[in-house]
Amino acid sequence: MILAGDVGGTKTALGLFEPVTGGGLRVARRAVYASREHASLEELVALFLGPERPALAAACFGVAGAVVQGAVRTTNLPWVVETEALRAASGAARVGLLNDVQAAAYGVLFLPAQSLAVLQPGERRLFDGNVAVIAAGTGLGEAMLIFDGARHQPVASEGGHAGFAPRSDPEIELLRFLRRRFDGHASWERVLSGPGLRNLYDFERERSGLAEPAWLGTRLAEGDGAAAVSGAALAREDVVCERALERFVTLLGVEAGDLALRCVALGGVCLCGGIAPKVLPALQAGGFLEAFADKGRFAQALRSLPVRVALDPGAPLLGAAHFALRLESPGL
Repeated sequence: MILAGDVGGTKTALGLFEPVTGGGLRVARRAVYASREHASLEELVALFLGPERPALAAACFGVAGAVVQGAVRTTNLPWVVETEALRAASGAARVGLLNDVQAAAYGVLFLPAQSLAVLQPGERRLFDGNVAVIAAGTGLGEAMLIFDGARHQPVASEGGHAGFAPRSDPEIELLRFLRRRFDGHASWERVLSGPGLRNLYDFERERSGLAEPAWLGTRLAEGDGAAAVSGAALAREDVVCERALERFVTLLGVEAGDLALRCVALGGVCLCGGIAPKVLPALQAGGFLEAFADKGRFAQALRSLPVRVALDPGAPLLGAAHFALRLESPGL
């Protein structure tokens, strides 16, 4: 048996997997917990496995945070996750830790075709080479799948915290707006995330000079601001929300294209995270791909790449499980 986990600031998903004949994994049991209701990941692992814990060949966990020497100080939880403590809690012979987007990136390799929405078919075969993965959600995650000639190696990054780079006069205005709001530093995460979409809305509202409708103000105050903005945009209820979502989609295309160039993503680009599936109609409208390929002499190279949206939120758990299988059988 293999234990896998997807550890986030809000929810933690744990799953037991069994290898199947011919390769691959089958989910034997899965559970989702409210992360903040527990003191540690070790506590959750013990709860999930129960007193008669199964014999585990390996375990792997995707965790929101940077993995340094077998440990992660979680980004949005007061937890320190360490491989040795997890080995003791689980009884697994081998334990691995991945960054959560690194796990999601590895997971897309094992998703069925129907779980990958096509934004651009491309002229190349999907996964035939390096793959760029960008995930907009609570934050902005970026990772790469580097093909070594035999298999893909998932590589984490903190590229979401790199500096936002404007390309036009309106985007220069946006940079100034963000620098005022965030004490002089504006990262890509400040625009390409849930909070980032709200920042874009505030920028577009200020720029428009239009008063905010009362009904929209209520939605923004009572619920998820990003969901309120994207929902109103997709329903064409408010022109400022539409502009904010259009700018979000354009900037996501810009950064996805830049990431593809950085890792020579001949195997394609995958959009993961919670936002992309929810705004799929906006991504399909054309602005994303136009910005994605707006790379001068490399425009045609970008147009040749397959681009997909991962629709399955279970990709990080699946990726952690398959990486655990590699720990158990290093030749795979």
